[in-house]
Amino acid sequence: MASTTVPEALERALAAYAELTALGEEIEDEWSYVNDLADAWRARLEGVAAARVGTTIDPAADAAIERAIDEIGRIADPHRAIDWLSTFPQVALLAIGETP
Repeated sequence: MASTTVPEALERALAAYAELTALGEEIEDEWSYVNDLADAWRARLEGVAAARVGTTIDPAADAAIERAIDEIGRIADPHRAIDWLSTFPQVALLAIGETP
């Protein structure tokens, strides 16, 4: 089994994050907040991915990111999605040993 790199794991996280953001955008009054928050976290995750090209992650860290992706995939309430827009990136970053 091939090792997962940080950019690969974060690419999956970013795809899930895009879906979470879209759900949060359903609350019209929060649209600007949602997008500002998502832009900031997306930039942070992309920056880490770029800085850690070729770096592999522990299988347990990869599994933790997958569990977090699964968790946010279960969210159906746009308000709850907004709550997770800050939480999910921090979980992903901590899983790979980065400071949020």
